[in-house]
Amino acid sequence: MSGDRWTRWPSQEALTWAGLSMARLWFVRVLRVVTLGALLWSTFHEDRGWRLVGGVAIVVVVTGASWALFRVSFGHRLWPSLALMGLLMGAAVVAGIADWRVLALVLWCATAVTALERLPLVAAAPCVLVAMTGYVAYNGDNWLITALTVIGLALAGYTLRLDAEARGSAHRLLAQERAARAAEAESAALAERARIAREIHDVLAHSLSAQLVHLEAARLLIERDAAKEQVLNRVVAARSMAREGLAETRQALSALRGEMTPVEDFLRELVTADRASVTVTGDARALPAEASQAVRRVAQEALTNVRKHAPGAKIQVCLQYGEGEVKLDVRDSGGQPPGELAASGAGYGLLGMRERAELLGGSLEAGPGEEGFVVTLRVPG
Repeated sequence: MSGDRWTRWPSQEALTWAGLSMARLWFVRVLRVVTLGALLWSTFHEDRGWRLVGGVAIVVVVTGASWALFRVSFGHRLWPSLALMGLLMGAAVVAGIADWRVLALVLWCATAVTALERLPLVAAAPCVLVAMTGYVAYNGDNWLITALTVIGLALAGYTLRLDAEARGSAHRLLAQERAARAAEAESAALAERARIAREIHDVLAHSLSAQLVHLEAARLLIERDAAKEQVLNRVVAARSMAREGLAETRQALSALRGEMTPVEDFLRELVTADRASVTVTGDARALPAEASQAVRRVAQEALTNVRKHAPGAKIQVCLQYGEGEVKLDVRDSGGQPPGELAASGAGYGLLGMRERAELLGGSLEAGPGEEGFVVTLRVPG
């Protein structure tokens, strides 16, 4: 047995009723009440006068000391526990002197068992030795029965200690498992909230930035006294983008419910207003929600950038299904002068898309190509 085991207190969970079933709890309570009642009756039913008063007084002292012992041992306070243990043994000596033999024997046995159950073994051993010595001194049975009783009490006390420690360990493990499950559920909820926030942010950022392009163009045209038709065209385009943004928001909500159209269909609908072609290679398949949304958002952002920086340029969109990966390639022909609002926007669109791709274990590359600008997304899927 290791030195640490000799000096270690039973855990606080082991020193309480934690982990006991209701049936066992009530059984222990009823057993204690019945035992205490039988003990008091057998000890004091013939006493009268001051002797009865003294008996009641010693019972009150023992009850208070026992309650205090349970409290201080629960707090792992060694010296108060030993002092109270000594008080209980002193009460046993007084009971023996006053010829309350049954009470004395019960106190000696109870102190030995309690010491083994609630104290560090290095402190319990001397207490058990003293208590068993007192028991042997006051017991009138033959030596064999006395020896068997002493051994049985020691084994009972140590068994109760082991049972309480096992129960305490099980209670701690259960509490840790519940805490881990709660933390896991909270983490999953936070991750889902973050995903929803990204979806809503990406939809609104794309839609509002596109509307800003047209509205800002309308403002510039008004300042230059441009024709009414040109201004109207910009306002109509902004209104169209607002409708598209509403449709995208609904689509994002559908995606969160797991109701998404195939990516290739979305891309074909996305480029209907542009000089763009969509090519799909590989075996088309349903993509995970995050990968599907990443492809859609990157395509939207890339087309918005073409409208701003190279309006009128031809656009090629290629979606390639590979083994364990999906690749999106958006490139424009270039050669067009920047639009009026090429400098608008904060420049965070592709940066946000790159962060989204990296969160999924993929990558996003954007830069000049052979003719124009190329955006390439790779994500697992």
